[in-house]
Amino acid sequence: MFEWIFYQLADRFAALHDLVFESAVLPLLHYAGLGGFAEQAFDWTEFFLIGAIEITLLAIVLGALEKWRPVEAQTDGQSKKVDMFYTMLQRLGFVPLAFFLVMIPFIDGLDAWLRMQNIIPPKLEDALPFLNGSPFWSFVFYLVILDFIGYWLHRGQHKFNVWWALHSLHHSQRQMSFWSDNRNHLLDDLMIHGAFALVALLIGVAPGQFVVIVVAGRVVESLSHANLRLSFGRMGEYLLVSPRFHRMHHAIGFGHEGRHHGCNFAVLFPIWDVLFGTANFENKYPATGVRDQLDGRNYGVTFLSQQWLAMVRLVQSLRA
Repeated sequence: MFEWIFYQLADRFAALHDLVFESAVLPLLHYAGLGGFAEQAFDWTEFFLIGAIEITLLAIVLGALEKWRPVEAQTDGQSKKVDMFYTMLQRLGFVPLAFFLVMIPFIDGLDAWLRMQNIIPPKLEDALPFLNGSPFWSFVFYLVILDFIGYWLHRGQHKFNVWWALHSLHHSQRQMSFWSDNRNHLLDDLMIHGAFALVALLIGVAPGQFVVIVVAGRVVESLSHANLRLSFGRMGEYLLVSPRFHRMHHAIGFGHEGRHHGCNFAVLFPIWDVLFGTANFENKYPATGVRDQLDGRNYGVTFLSQQWLAMVRLVQSLRA
């Protein structure tokens, strides 16, 4: 059943992708004399369409849920608009495309070097034959592995002061909403996306699977950042990161300053926090932000000021 739905959605999206690219994007490229970038534009069109569908559905569903059971009144309209700008940059493919173009020489060089050494990166399906012929279960397996990597990357963002100088921008939102997930420094994003892409390459995740994994993660992360008074119940809180669970991660005094440099680091599955002693299941919805904001530290109001001040913090951390 799951696989049938997966194939149906994939086929319909592929048809839409081809239609938009061939009828709109490709003619524009040729008109502008940029036909040589057709391959990159084809990839970007996929990112754009996925993001447009994703943003539309999230705005409808999560927007309604936030109105239904909000944790707090959203009075800082300017801050939300900036978060929306971050989301558009990320979800519509502009930042991923830029990262893709930057990483092409590295990925191509690594692939060429591996081929010269007669090294072919192994696929997990080779070691686990039961995954062969089952795109759905291989997707689930890769999703779990990459989420495990995501947990430790996230802990690194909090543990190392140099990295926290950048990641603290994400935590500086005092009024979280489902738009807040993508409020990140571009350099921080580059490191995280680069690490994920490298791990995916090394364990043999197919490009199509990787895109679906990224989208699935982004949807859950948007939900977990929502201004929504919602937990998944006694058992559900152990299965998937909820808005309540993740809000504790953003809570002043808990999210970074607490034990282990914070709590609730899991991106999708709280089991990692349970296994490694960083889970906090208190049924609270505390204020969010970074403690030094209470002392007047400025994290910026606009996109450019936030990016710049994060670099200032990075330089200060390196000097320290």
